[in-house]
Amino acid sequence: MTPAARHAAAIEVIDAIRAGARAEAALKEWGRSHRFAGSKDRRAIRDIVFDVLRCWWSTAAAGGGEDGRARVLGLLRLTDVPVERVFSGEGHAPLPLTDAEQAVPESPSTGPAAFDLPESVLSMLEARFGADLPALADVMRHRAPVDLRVNLLRATPESARAALAEDGIEVEPGPLSATALRVTAGTRGIERSRAYADGLVELQDAASQAVADFAEAQPGEVVLDYCAGGGGKALALAARTNAQVIAHDIAPRRMKDLPERARRAGAQVRLAEPGTLGDLQVPLVFADAPCSGSGSWRRDPEGKIRFDAGRLAELNAAQDDVLRNAARHVAPDGRLVYATCSILPDENEGRVNAFLSEVAGWHCSRSLSLSPLDGADGFFAAWLEKRDSA
Repeated sequence: MTPAARHAAAIEVIDAIRAGARAEAALKEWGRSHRFAGSKDRRAIRDIVFDVLRCWWSTAAAGGGEDGRARVLGLLRLTDVPVERVFSGEGHAPLPLTDAEQAVPESPSTGPAAFDLPESVLSMLEARFGADLPALADVMRHRAPVDLRVNLLRATPESARAALAEDGIEVEPGPLSATALRVTAGTRGIERSRAYADGLVELQDAASQAVADFAEAQPGEVVLDYCAGGGGKALALAARTNAQVIAHDIAPRRMKDLPERARRAGAQVRLAEPGTLGDLQVPLVFADAPCSGSGSWRRDPEGKIRFDAGRLAELNAAQDDVLRNAARHVAPDGRLVYATCSILPDENEGRVNAFLSEVAGWHCSRSLSLSPLDGADGFFAAWLEKRDSA
């Protein structure tokens, strides 16, 4: 496929997303109906689609419309790609621009199109980031870096780097955590590498690693990962000091790959089905609550374009439930680490304050707040301590 034909395909996929299809499903369906497209073509089309999703509102403004054609036109203008190279009408290229499309709209200075952030969260992000909001918005319009976590149960950062290099994967020390390696070349080969297959490294953003570090799991300590999901933080917690981790999630299917991942990593992780925790109490409960994912919207920009105030209210209620329920499993003088991959104060400090005002015997001793401006995803964590009333 020519570059212009790839852009034409992206237009089709974007229109399907606008009609309600999930991005990955729309891309998969396009691939099924266009089997002539090779793997490089499909990757290129996906890249165009996700670049538009990250710049959803600004591409519409620059292209003068809401549909896929306008947004792809807007993307070309925003990235200084000559429009006529794509909108030529030759072969499978999009048709040439109309007279109306030739006019270049002015760039908005306010609202979602100025920042590529949902209207529903702009005011709280303006309050949090102030003059740094434009810089944050700019970072979030670009692809996120690829980070690896060195599994200290199997390797050191030095030995992991050497093993990765054997398979042509180049890395450098990552930010925020001593176990973080940032991939600079060879990203597509990670899951085929010996280092990955042997459990020396795991794919995990540096900020996610920093939050696991923040919990300070101690040697031999039993840790309950209350909202384990796929198990990335359970593995990180287990690897930090060979802690024993109980992984729990309200949707157990999310943990289906965790036993094999734990085996590969040499980590002590036991799965607990919902309703089986009983009166269990442990020194450390880690609760990575369901959230907007706003700290990782670079990776999942579709979450950004579909987010609204109603969804935030639903999430806040779920986060309050997580805090109340997870707290029941903290041993006297233990700690609860509440975490989200969100940069929205309503999901972070707001939920912690609500919990502390509702449940007696707790206090927040410290917290960690990271944003994409810190070099990785956005994350929040709060260290909540339970005092023995005796």
